[in-house]
Amino acid sequence: QVQLVESGGGLVQPGGSLSLSCAASGSILVVNNMAWYRQAPGKQRDLVATITRGGSTNYADSVKGRFTISRDNTKNTVYLRMNSLKPEDTAVYYCNARIRTTPLSEYAYWGQGTQVTVSS
Repeated sequence: QVQLVESGGGLVQPGGSLSLSCAASGSILVVNNMAWYRQAPGKQRDLVATITRGGSTNYADSVKGRFTISRDNTKNTVYLRMNSLKPEDTAVYYCNARIRTTPLSEYAYWGQGTQVTVSS
């Protein structure tokens, strides 16, 4: 069984910074691509950033230059550093990871979500 546990959400003022982390644990052979998504009230879940096992990254246009995704493969953990936060960044943030549990089995797993609120 695999779990993704997120931490680091909270309330921050506009222009502030916040860091999220997400650790994968359980019967893991290898963690491949990892990503952060977010979902604002009444909206669909959108991709924020992705990172490959080798460290290649991609970002949504709305967060480029402000957010940084990184990972520590020794800890099966992905991070999201968010700077210059805006009210429109308010959402529940979810981590996602493609995890191989056996040589022939790879599935996508989700974290439980963590609330980020940007407000004065």
